[in-house]
Amino acid sequence: MERIERARTSARMSQIVTHGNTVYLAGQVGEPHHDITEQTRDALAQIDMLLEEAGSSREKLLQVTIWLANMSDFAAMNEVWDAWVPTGHAPARACGEAKLADPALLVEVIACASR
Repeated sequence: MERIERARTSARMSQIVTHGNTVYLAGQVGEPHHDITEQTRDALAQIDMLLEEAGSSREKLLQVTIWLANMSDFAAMNEVWDAWVPTGHAPARACGEAKLADPALLVEVIACASR
């Protein structure tokens, strides 16, 4: 039976959960009150850090879900996303609009990768 490991765990959630060679990350957000470009960069930088901690990288992303507070930010978010995703390694991806936990948050990114 494959082991489940959790890292950066609180009473509510873990930032990283691994099961076998699969890495699941909690949703990552940027600094509130920054614009969509900066919040997206912040969230993706957090994903880079967590993936590295889990023994993975953005080249090994399997699936990403992106929630935007407003779909009018779709193009600006995609500009940052497109520069961040390594050529030839785009994961399966979904993007939708949702009310986020804090009204100052504009984007949340949830990722799953292999190790």
